[in-house]
Formats: sequence, structure tokens, C-alpha cells
Amino acid sequence: MVTFKSLPAKGNKNNRGQLKIQQMAFMLMAVTLFLVLAGMFMLVIKYSGLKDSATLIGEQNAISLVTRIANSPDFACGNVFGMNKINCIDADKAMIVKAHIDEYKDFWGSEVKNIEIRKIYPLMDVPGDVECEGGHYFPDCNVINMQGEPIEAEYSNFVSLCRKETSGENKCDLAKIMVSYEKK
Repeated sequence: MVTFKSLPAKGNKNNRGQLKIQQMAFMLMAVTLFLVLAGMFMLVIKYSGLKDSATLIGEQNAISLVTRIANSPDFACGNVFGMNKINCIDADKAMIVKAHIDEYKDFWGSEVKNIEIRKIYPLMDVPGDVECEGGHYFPDCNVINMQGEPIEAEYSNFVSLCRKETSGENKCDLAKIMVSYEKK
């Protein structure tokens, strides 16, 4: 004779087991959701200053570029004026670079839009800016603008602007080299 075991009545142990499994599943989902949200929050906090850091690094690169340009062989005084100076620009070389600026278009990088050298001291007798051109040269002018465009978003450094006078005397003035730098 075959005997059958009776099934437990509804609402007993079987339902409690299913309820515990459902509770565990909901808890696992809730914990996973919490961890995902916490991770996203941490990423947002960690990378919130990333844009500011990139801007700061770009500005530092631009300032470094200004110094490199002032000390590049195309502008630097070198040993011409009796001593090896740093941050010294030879005015004659700057005028030659200005005359051949098309050949220097990508020499300093695509970010450089314009370079301007502005004599600060001694002041000229005539107020305002007087552009240095091929025939119009120091001491009657105070600005060498390489591209002829206005300087925007400038990064600058102070330099000595030296030249040979017609009498053969070395003459150095205080100047400011400015680079218009395209931010990317």
C-alpha cells in the first residue's frame, strides 16, 4: 500500500520561507543601489575640480611658454650685449621675426595667437602706443606686435629689451612680452 505525505497547510513554513527570500532580495537590491549612489557621489566630488585643475595647468603652460619664447634663440640677446642675460630680448631680432612672421606661424604651437613686446620704461615723450615698423624703429616706438592683432587673454613676463644704438652703444629698456594664448 502506498501512503502519501500530506502537504503543509497554506500560510505555514513555506510562505515564511518565501517571505524571507523576498526580504533578502529587496535588501540586496537596496544595498546595491546605495553602493552605486555612494560611488557616483564620490566620483562627482573627486572630479568636480577637474575642470579648474585643467584651466590652472593651461595657464601655467602659457606662462611657461612666455618665458620660453623670451629665451628662445629667435628673440634672446645671448652674449651680444656683453653678458649672457636671461629674459632679454634683442630688439633687432624681434623686428626680423616680425618681418618673417608667416614662417613662424606654427613654430610656437597652435595655441599662440599673437606675441606683443611693449616697452614700459623709459616712457616715450608721445603718449599712446606707437607701433614699430621696418622704417619706424626704436626709440620712436614702443610696441612690437608680431601679428598685428589685439592681445586678448594675455600671459606676460617682464624682460629686458636691448638694442644697439647708432653710436654703437648698448641700450636696454624694461619691456613686457605678452602672448595671446588660445584656451582649449
